[in-house]
Amino acid sequence: MPPFVALTGGIGAGKSTALAAFERLGAAVISTDAIVHELYGTDAVRDAVVARFGVDVAPGGIVDRGALAAQAFATDVGRAWLEQLLWPLVRVRVSAWHEQMLRTELPPPVLVAEVPLLFEAGSEDMYDATIAVIADEQVRDSRAHERGHRALAERDARQLSQEEKAARSSFVVVNDGSLQELEQKLSAILAILAG
Repeated sequence: MPPFVALTGGIGAGKSTALAAFERLGAAVISTDAIVHELYGTDAVRDAVVARFGVDVAPGGIVDRGALAAQAFATDVGRAWLEQLLWPLVRVRVSAWHEQMLRTELPPPVLVAEVPLLFEAGSEDMYDATIAVIADEQVRDSRAHERGHRALAERDARQLSQEEKAARSSFVVVNDGSLQELEQKLSAILAILAG
């Protein structure tokens, strides 16, 4: 049975880059950020956030993630409400994907889920191993700035420091070099996991 691995890290550390690299290296991958994006497109989630935060978070019936983040992350109560809405739904989707991957005729050697708020959501128990991607603070700030307002709103979310994420993870990858260096580090971890 292929190991099921969670990939986590702080904003700007390079989680999405690492996830894409894992996919190139032969792993099956899923992003919880993409799942959340899909959930915002469902009537149930859209209606719930509109009922809670008002129609401004879904102009024209489509959830505006930036507007929602600005509202939800403005208070601890708003953030906690949104997390309680989304995290169980994300967990169900990830579990379903995992089961589907295990049923494929030729399962990939490793299954990797990108889960930015892995420890914050208490989801680490779902996985066989965890990988924290970390980077120098200046590098992270530069990457977050390039991503704009959404990253800044997310930064206000209740996130553990990258040092805390690293301390709680099975593996730690420092992502402050080239893409080729990152792939070499991830390839070495894949070899351990698949071994």
